[in-house]
Amino acid sequence: MIEQAQYTPAELKQMREVFVGGSMPECPRCRVHMTERPIGGGSFGLGYARRREWLICPNCRRSAIYDIKRGTRN
Repeated sequence: MIEQAQYTPAELKQMREVFVGGSMPECPRCRVHMTERPIGGGSFGLGYARRREWLICPNCRRSAIYDIKRGTRN
């Protein structure tokens, strides 16, 4: 069986729940704690500013980006 390069929707949901709960999630593939990078998203005059977080696995380099306020994956 070939392993998928991207996280599955279930893996992404589980990581987000852990992160929003105040803990740093583990990579579901490597079981290594993810690292976090905030991503700027200024409003550029649009009347809103997005707060996004980029979670990166330091081992396998897979990543996920979340819009924290909306609770969605980008």
